[in-house]
Amino acid sequence: MSQHINLREKIGYGLGDAASSMFWKLFSMYLLFFYTDIFGIPAVVVGTMFLITRIWDAVNDPMMGLIADRTSSRWGRFRPYILFTAIPFGVFGVLTFSSPELSVTGKIVYAYITYTLMMMIYTCINVPYASLLGVISSDPKQRTILSSYRMIFAFGGSILALVSIEPLVHLFSSSGANPQRGWQMAVAVIALAAVILFFLNFLWTKERVEPLKKGTNRLKDDLKDLLKNKPWWILLGAGVAALIFNSIRDGAAVYYFKYYANSASMLSNSSSLSITTLYLVLGQAANIVGIFLIVFVANRIGKKKAYLSSMVIATLLSISFYFIGKDSIVMVLVFQVLISACAGSIFPLLWSMYADIADYSEVRTGRRATGLIFSSSSMSQKFGWTLGGALTGWLLGYYGFQANVEQSEFAQTGIRMMLSYFPAIGALLSVLFISLYPLGEKQVKETQDKLRLLRGEGEEGKGKR
Repeated sequence: MSQHINLREKIGYGLGDAASSMFWKLFSMYLLFFYTDIFGIPAVVVGTMFLITRIWDAVNDPMMGLIADRTSSRWGRFRPYILFTAIPFGVFGVLTFSSPELSVTGKIVYAYITYTLMMMIYTCINVPYASLLGVISSDPKQRTILSSYRMIFAFGGSILALVSIEPLVHLFSSSGANPQRGWQMAVAVIALAAVILFFLNFLWTKERVEPLKKGTNRLKDDLKDLLKNKPWWILLGAGVAALIFNSIRDGAAVYYFKYYANSASMLSNSSSLSITTLYLVLGQAANIVGIFLIVFVANRIGKKKAYLSSMVIATLLSISFYFIGKDSIVMVLVFQVLISACAGSIFPLLWSMYADIADYSEVRTGRRATGLIFSSSSMSQKFGWTLGGALTGWLLGYYGFQANVEQSEFAQTGIRMMLSYFPAIGALLSVLFISLYPLGEKQVKETQDKLRLLRGEGEEGKGKR
């Protein structure tokens, strides 16, 4: 049975990821750079910090999913967390990009504390937000549409952050004289926007889908069901690999333009920032194009085949990126558009496939654990981001990177590898995982038919009333 979702609710759902993505993109593209070049922490130390804090953070995701599944309020199970954690989200975002005057050890301790707390709050708001997709509608087509709105607004939020961050930093730093204050105040502006968007997300959405069985599932049963869920494991692996692909490319991009592409002039020329911004914004715009294209493609060949096609192309393009010369900026931008279109297209498919897995699990077990299953999507993001971010920091250290000096040829080669061969490995792993995914279009339809009968929405169900 098709469920109509009006335009305001679709926009409201999308605004939640616009808010999250503004910070996600700042973290993935600028945080390593902020820590090394602005705050003054060694790259290897930052890479290790990312690994330690993000593994802990990823473990929190299923815990938050379990808590949200067991929440009961007049606003539903998931929306209350968006309402009450929006302001802490903004506050700790600003603290993460603050630069107190401390020793190197003090800076490392400060970074560990603020970043860990920020990521815990991110989990508290983002896992419930992601879970909304499973309870706004039970219609697979509506979910794909909602997921597309989500990703379009996510990339829109990313573009807003990327376009505004450097001009805001320049404005608040007194034209570069005080970059520490510039970053703090610039992120404060973005944090305020994110808080407002989260409030609108809470106000404009509604939870509709109720579990077949009322009452609280036993924690042991939910975890046992999840661990036996083969499609979940496969999609988890595909998601982790896809985020490794994205996070290495994102984390190395600023270094690529500052220290490699036409590097002789860029170390002292502020125009490097405008080229970096253009590169990043074009990538986000291409992500949006990829979303529009993939909805069309997936409706004709299915989600699995559409995912496979996109990531195979992304793998080949990423390998080819290595051979682009440092002065061929136009080709760099062209490849950024093509790779990003492929990369952006897979994420609405992933979110929609997690909703399919929640339905599959409910039919198989009789219990619905929407929050737990959707928390795994966030967990896969965190693990992929963790591994990709840690690898970026470690690789910079391995190749001999030193902040704010001209890099050796070996270091420049490493930076090139981080935008080509290393991401390609992640993309290829994602292809291998998704090739094993068992829930094709036929299986998803059969699951939906069974759920409708169990809920009394099908013809047989009507006859039983």
